[in-house]
Amino acid sequence: MKALAYQGDGKVELVDKPKPEIKDPTDAIVKVVYTTICGSDLHILQGHVPTCEPGRVLGHEGVGIVDEPGSGVKQYKKGDRVLISCISSCAACSYCRRAMYSHCAKGGWVLGHTSDGTQAEYVRIPLADSSLHPVPEGVDEKALVMFSDILPTGFECGVQNGAVAPGKSLVIIGAGPVGLAALMTSKLYTPAMIIVIDRDVGRLGVAKKIGAQETVEAGNDEAVVKKVMDLTGSVGADTVIEAVGVPPTLELAQDLVAPGGNIANIGVHGEGCRLKIDKLWGHNITLTTRLVDTVTTPMLLKLFAAGGLDAKSLMTHEYEFSKMEDAYSTFKAAAQHSALKMLISM
Repeated sequence: MKALAYQGDGKVELVDKPKPEIKDPTDAIVKVVYTTICGSDLHILQGHVPTCEPGRVLGHEGVGIVDEPGSGVKQYKKGDRVLISCISSCAACSYCRRAMYSHCAKGGWVLGHTSDGTQAEYVRIPLADSSLHPVPEGVDEKALVMFSDILPTGFECGVQNGAVAPGKSLVIIGAGPVGLAALMTSKLYTPAMIIVIDRDVGRLGVAKKIGAQETVEAGNDEAVVKKVMDLTGSVGADTVIEAVGVPPTLELAQDLVAPGGNIANIGVHGEGCRLKIDKLWGHNITLTTRLVDTVTTPMLLKLFAAGGLDAKSLMTHEYEFSKMEDAYSTFKAAAQHSALKMLISM
């Protein structure tokens, strides 16, 4: 089969690989129909995820068709259309019982990380019964790919961890796909004000369309802080979601949060940053980190099936799988191409 493999030194390449085989009875082989590229894939290319070694097939998102269920798979049969979760879960270990699927003793973030992923014609899904979701009837399967990762990530790591609540103020730093997913799902909690910050004015325009009341162009931190303080009565935001993953943006979040507020980190960080404890120690601030657990995926799928989430608005480009390397080039130069999510069709 054809697969997109990480080559090290920031490079990916379409290569020939053997079709995956069942290793454990709880595995399923899925024929991929749609996949996409995640910001986490770019962090791998940048060397921020050293646990992902060269030669690995990338990708942890997708929609597909069960090609071969293992003998221990009870929930799915050959031919079933499924959404692939970015997190593999046994649903039974001590972490899974605490709804921390990302730290599953047998799974977690393995696809496209420590096990070959979804940017291929076929993928082996470990722990298939609890790591796949049936495709709801009548939905747009292309848009469904957004539910593998970015929508539960934005919702769980940003909105829920950030304690977004009715009537409160929210700042989102980063209007990339995950930041916009956090914006979209934050609307479920009706915050009084949503402010989105980004360098890319095109992405800020998308944020406005999705529901941000205010947008701020990044570039000068002092100007950004002043603007946010002006908009929040000089107190800052009740919730600040950091959705970029570089030290300056997490440091900026500490300057924007109100006393008693929450900073929710979503961005994948490859290096440390400064904790401004001298400023924050007496301000009752909560700072959270999280790798998505995908526990909310079934609920988000029900909202999608009912027409409550416009996931398709997060897709900007579509490529055939044979053009996968071109898709990466576009995604890496997102501002130049006004790119958000790439849809890859097999």
